[in-house]
Amino acid sequence: MPIHLRAEPSDYAEAVLCPGDPNRATHIAETFFDPGARCVNTERGMLGYTGTYQGHPISVQSTGMGCPSAGIVFEELVMLGAKRLIRVGTSGGLMESMKMGDMVVALSATADDPTPLRLVKMPGYAPTATFSLARTAVDLAVDEGIDWHAGPIVTSGVFYDPDPTTFATWKHSGHIAVEMEAAMMYTVAAIHGLEALAVMTVTDLLGDDGSTVRIGDEELARGVDTMMRVACRVAIS
Repeated sequence: MPIHLRAEPSDYAEAVLCPGDPNRATHIAETFFDPGARCVNTERGMLGYTGTYQGHPISVQSTGMGCPSAGIVFEELVMLGAKRLIRVGTSGGLMESMKMGDMVVALSATADDPTPLRLVKMPGYAPTATFSLARTAVDLAVDEGIDWHAGPIVTSGVFYDPDPTTFATWKHSGHIAVEMEAAMMYTVAAIHGLEALAVMTVTDLLGDDGSTVRIGDEELARGVDTMMRVACRVAIS
């Protein structure tokens, strides 16, 4: 039994949704899973649930914030038999055309955090999503009329960045959004031969001068739920 996910392999489905927030894991299980989902982990408040979505086995497991915390969870999900990891979360938008609540599909995730680099023993690394999952997510978004953006993102280890030029640097190099866990998930997936995809809701618009504009709570809830409908369908595809 792993140290932080106090469960047996039979407790998790092969497809696992991975939000950072444990409260969001509960919301996903109660709102999107078929009735009857069960809690399979409460260790350190890292809530996890397993049930079905449209009759297909599926789990959700919170990861906490940042690569070190998320990396522990991803590695232990591998130990428990996970084969497909879908990060569902939030991101800061770097494109001028983005709006609050838009969906981001991360084709790759540049590691602006040393934790993934430590695993691969490389000075720089931008692991990628599983192409078939990314294509499915985009196709579903188009079918449902969801505003979406697909491209490279940055996984940062700093939320309150004191350098006001950072956002402009990321934009200049073609990144479309920033968050804190996707590069770790893609790295663990690459090492262990798993499928992986990160999809996020835009909750902040980031300016070249380091400024941020934050989404409202109601708009955030709508954006996350829209993104979750796509993520659940990708997970069971």
